[in-house]
Amino acid sequence: MSTFRALVVTKPDTGYSCNFADFDERDLMDGDVTVRITHSTVNYKDGLAITGKSPVVRRFPMIPGVDFAGEVIASSHKDWNPGDHVLLNGWGVGETHLGGYAERARVKGDWLVQVPFGMTHAQVMAIGTAGYTAMLCLMALEAHAITPERGPVLVTGAAGGVGSVAVALLARAGHHVVASTGRPEEGDYLRGLGAAEVIDRAEFTGPVKPLGKERFAGAVDTVGSTTLANVLSQTKYGGAVAACGLAGGMDLPATVAPFILRGVSLLGVDSVQCPAVVRREAWRRLSGELDRDKLDAMTQSIPFDEVKDIATKILDGQVRGRVVVEIG
Repeated sequence: MSTFRALVVTKPDTGYSCNFADFDERDLMDGDVTVRITHSTVNYKDGLAITGKSPVVRRFPMIPGVDFAGEVIASSHKDWNPGDHVLLNGWGVGETHLGGYAERARVKGDWLVQVPFGMTHAQVMAIGTAGYTAMLCLMALEAHAITPERGPVLVTGAAGGVGSVAVALLARAGHHVVASTGRPEEGDYLRGLGAAEVIDRAEFTGPVKPLGKERFAGAVDTVGSTTLANVLSQTKYGGAVAACGLAGGMDLPATVAPFILRGVSLLGVDSVQCPAVVRREAWRRLSGELDRDKLDAMTQSIPFDEVKDIATKILDGQVRGRVVVEIG
């Protein structure tokens, strides 16, 4: 195949644009593994890349899509052979390296993870970067000894991709999960994933007090900004907050009071450059700990042609849970 179908972002003199095109395989970037992509997904970052609402894309032309799953069709890497089933999250793919919204990708073999035994390409993309990030957050809280016995754990942006998987994972681990959302109509959905309580996000959008009432032993925050600052002020003594998102903004209007008076820890969670050994462990755990029925309940599948429409909706907070894109 000399050309293949791809979604391509360009930035000509007339401005930022994103359109389907026939892409020449010879123009793929350097890498030692070529993959026939079957599935991708839509994350918040993908929405930013497709719409251009934030400078996610830093090379033009660019094929967006920060994840993909597929089959190896050519490899000079020692770990991979044609016919292997692989997935990829992060490593700058879809930002600085041509990404997953295409029928082909050429990447470094060190970036790839084997699709866990018993899982399909569609299932691993139902998890995607969002679900993998949620597992990294759970692992960070566990490393800080946030156990169910210590009290409730909050998830902000709970109806979104990271939030949905985080609720399911934390509930399965035995935590009393408090789900914060701005969409009260999603209450039944979140309880179905395992949330013990569903509260309005407005509780975390007001003025930030240096210290508020101690409510949560831990939290997974996907929002940032004022929400994160308020969550920190309401975290119990010795608690921890895993921060992994910026849907509400990149600023953090907080004080040092939670850190120096309550010993609260802010745990930064990055999925893009996460070491291979950690990401393999995260995927191993996801394959065994994420309830497949709950994964199905939070997932919708769309054809490749609809990815641009979904990208706009995810930025407007109109997408619940996870979206799988059927590429090939």
